[in-house]
Amino acid sequence: MEELLQQDEMPIHSLAHGDIVEGTVVRVDPDEVLVDIGAKSEGIISKRELNGRGETPTELVPGEQIKVYVLQPEDEDGNVILSLRRARAEGVWQTIAEKESDGEVLDAEVKEQNKGGLIVSILGLRGFLPSSQVARQFSGNLLELVGTRIPVKVLEVNRKRNRLIVSQRAAQDEDRARQREELFEKLSLGDMITGKVSGLTSYGAFINLGGADGLIHISELSWDRVNNVSDVLAVGDEVSVKVIKLDPELSRISLSLRQLSSDPWDTIEDSFPAGKIVEGVVTKTKKYGAFLQIADGVEGLLHISELSWDHVERTEDVLKIGETIKVMVLSADKERRRISLSLRQMEGNRPEGMGDLADFSAGMSSRGYDDEDDGSGSSGRGAPSGSMVSALSDAMLTAENARQATSASVDVEPSLTPQEVEDKAVALGSDSPVDALPDMGAVDDGESGPSGEPSAEQDGE
Repeated sequence: MEELLQQDEMPIHSLAHGDIVEGTVVRVDPDEVLVDIGAKSEGIISKRELNGRGETPTELVPGEQIKVYVLQPEDEDGNVILSLRRARAEGVWQTIAEKESDGEVLDAEVKEQNKGGLIVSILGLRGFLPSSQVARQFSGNLLELVGTRIPVKVLEVNRKRNRLIVSQRAAQDEDRARQREELFEKLSLGDMITGKVSGLTSYGAFINLGGADGLIHISELSWDRVNNVSDVLAVGDEVSVKVIKLDPELSRISLSLRQLSSDPWDTIEDSFPAGKIVEGVVTKTKKYGAFLQIADGVEGLLHISELSWDHVERTEDVLKIGETIKVMVLSADKERRRISLSLRQMEGNRPEGMGDLADFSAGMSSRGYDDEDDGSGSSGRGAPSGSMVSALSDAMLTAENARQATSASVDVEPSLTPQEVEDKAVALGSDSPVDALPDMGAVDDGESGPSGEPSAEQDGE
């Protein structure tokens, strides 16, 4: 009796729609569940308010403590109408709101695709993943994600509008940032690492290292000349690379594929001594000569003056790209990474009377070269251009022929050596060393007038 009096003295809770209160399960019937929430009468949970759509049926037992949502403080029969699923949903909304504030990543199940993106389920709540917020690798085919579980971050949560917007891309970016930081902490210069080719450009290939992408510049793909990155790598290829540069501030990692093998230029002077006969393939023709690949990662220059003992106007008149020929090595320079080659030396002895000219031309062609220069031979280091060499060659050959033709009857100035010709040209400030050649005087070759001037017939030519 005293207990009943004490219960009557207990305060009655004032309930309102939307309240979440704790209660004790009193009785479980097939159609409803009675819950004691401390009100004037017991609360009722109908069968449809026990579980949400797609949820596993809830099994309640008398005496179990649960949280319920007040749908109606009092119906026409004086009962409090409650909802278990709404109470759970409200708790989830509150939890998700806290996750949004903390910036945490949540696990979501992709249910279906609609016009604007994907429908996901997060802790039992229905959320929306816009197509613009799908991870980049899936942006072209959203159906691949249906039925899978993905990490997402909450972009917007609005309980009143029942609105939940999430982003897979934001979660992925955050995860990659964490992985990138871990990657930079463990990487060191010279490390060998394996990655997968994630993209190709005209200047190199990007390698996914798990947290960050590294770049293999086109010049670091091979010791050979590479014209197209796609000739060496393809998207999806798994490759081992060497770390050659790290920049944590800019999140840049420079990689090399070719440095996994030895540099052929390290032993170039031993492998290709002067006078050695080698076989090469023409890879490029220029106005000043041709480039030949004579070994893996090794190209040499065959200067136009070394193509033939005869005068060559155009490199293409003698060689074609892709042609295989045998040449002689004139010199190999490890420091400058250059090899000078000769084709005319393969033709046998030089013609009589061309000794000085041949020596001079060979000297000009071996002064050095640059792949993309204008044929100057040394990229602005003072060596004569290809046109200068040709002019010198033609002028000296003309002088030699004239000297031989008139040596019996004309007293001419002794011919200058090639070096004296070049020195004299520089001293005179002339544009061409031809101006520095000695005056051959009036040469009677049967085609000029008595004063040495060209005849009318010759002038007409």
